[in-house]
Amino acid sequence: MNTGAWLESHDPGERQFLSIGSLPLESGEVLPEVVIAYQSWGTINSTQDNVILINHALTGFPDVPGWWPSMVGPGLPFDTEKYFIVCPNVIGGCQGSTGPSSIAPDGKRWGSRFPALNIRDMVAAEVAFTDAMGIKKYKLAVGPSLGGMRALEWAIQHPDRVGAICTIGSSAVATGDQIGTASIQIRAIKTDPFFNNGDYYDQEKGPEVGMGIARRIAHLTYRTEAEMDIRFGRQLQGDETGRYAVESYLDHQAQKLEKRFDANTYIALTEAMNSHDVGRDRGGVAAALSTIKIPVIAVGIDTDRLFPVRLQAEIAELAPAAAPLVVISSPFGHDGFLVEVESVGEVIRQALNLSK
Repeated sequence: MNTGAWLESHDPGERQFLSIGSLPLESGEVLPEVVIAYQSWGTINSTQDNVILINHALTGFPDVPGWWPSMVGPGLPFDTEKYFIVCPNVIGGCQGSTGPSSIAPDGKRWGSRFPALNIRDMVAAEVAFTDAMGIKKYKLAVGPSLGGMRALEWAIQHPDRVGAICTIGSSAVATGDQIGTASIQIRAIKTDPFFNNGDYYDQEKGPEVGMGIARRIAHLTYRTEAEMDIRFGRQLQGDETGRYAVESYLDHQAQKLEKRFDANTYIALTEAMNSHDVGRDRGGVAAALSTIKIPVIAVGIDTDRLFPVRLQAEIAELAPAAAPLVVISSPFGHDGFLVEVESVGEVIRQALNLSK
């Protein structure tokens, strides 16, 4: 069946693959024979002080120009004539890194056996990847949403390995509102009759309906009420289905994701985001952020209803070396980081100038 995941029989395109060995997880489990898929651009200089780590968001993937247009290339914010830019697919992912759709050591796909992950596990995998690449330090670690969570953990755990971080539309801790919305998405997938407890890879059909419902819910949180009303309002699609135009739009978004994303990965990464809390076992959020000694740029989007600006303001206020909060104006809500590339690009250039 088509799981929406990249499989070993597929053309890897520009992806490269790096084995990082076994990965001990915070749960006490060990994930064996871990592979990280990644893409890179530019060239490492002789002093290795020009390397940038891009941490992708929940449904992102290593091909940064594919989801973040006009950001990577000569003269662009991630200038390939100056920097070596690398983007690894997150552990638990479905675009070549070891995840639920990967083949386990016994020759079968992991499926329901894939262990639970958290943000710190993801960063541990990225550190192992960094070591395997021979990279001593990143000039900047930058990421939106889930990627911003990982950038924060890099700053707290490995300040000697990164010169600065830029976290965009993200937070220091998952909120009850985010967890509530995400839990409904997970429930939609798990109650699909074809989910089969996560072991659907050998079936003719997988949890496509549940995955589509999850994506429709999520997409509404990524955009804004005003955009949905102005763009679609109550207008009908005008076809034989009798759908409202906004329904057709959400159907399209769901179908796009179904073709390239695995439902088990969606659950694994969403649950990791729900567990996110930089203050866990560190005395709370304020205490954890107070330990960050490298420059931090926290970026919010004024219409973001999934990660409201107050969450980035908390980071900017509590991290000692943080720059003033940057708020980007956009009608596109959380997805503003994908659309407002000119404004985001200027922030990236500022962050690179602040890097130690």
